[in-house]
Amino acid sequence: MDFFNSAIDILQTLVIALGAGLGVWGLINLLEGYGNDNPGANAHVR
Repeated sequence: MDFFNSAIDILQTLVIALGAGLGVWGLINLLEGYGNDNPGANAHVR
């Protein structure tokens, strides 16, 4: 039973790490939309 408990702990850690990574990636993508450092992205506005 100890094996299953340690496996569940490892899975929980992996899921939390994956969620945190996706959250950071999403936040970066969100903030990139507000930047004005890429004029090529606004080419369709002309």
